[in-house]
Amino acid sequence: MSQKSTSGTKLIATNKNARRYYEILDTVEAGIALMGSEVKSLRESKVSFKDGYVRIDANGAWLVGVHIAPYEFATHFGHEPERPRQLLLHRREIDSLAAKVEQKGLSLVPTKMYFKRGKVKVEIALGKGKKTFDRRDDIKQRDIARDTARELTRYK
Repeated sequence: MSQKSTSGTKLIATNKNARRYYEILDTVEAGIALMGSEVKSLRESKVSFKDGYVRIDANGAWLVGVHIAPYEFATHFGHEPERPRQLLLHRREIDSLAAKVEQKGLSLVPTKMYFKRGKVKVEIALGKGKKTFDRRDDIKQRDIARDTARELTRYK
């Protein structure tokens, strides 16, 4: 699942449901405070975004609901798989995101996790929830594009 890109980043995992359920308006890169056993588990790409989201409170921004599997070789000092993890953002970035989230219908969701110069980074996106008919329309547009491409390659 992990990929190495030309810019020195190694992809750990992507949240495929983020683009399905949200219209992505803006993205921000954030660091994340982790324990050693969590980093070891991330090197093996053992992460699930299932119900992950970002919560902002007076103490900062927190990544909630993201499951990082326990590292199998960790001693009794392992980590809790779904604990809230603090995101490392500047205060002005947190305040800016909090102001945008207060608008109706906007949410902060993690879209991907990757290593950048040896540090774990999380890309969080400001998204607006899609309605059911919006998702159906996306599927319809994707099918039309695929059929068009298929017809074009047939006549070449």
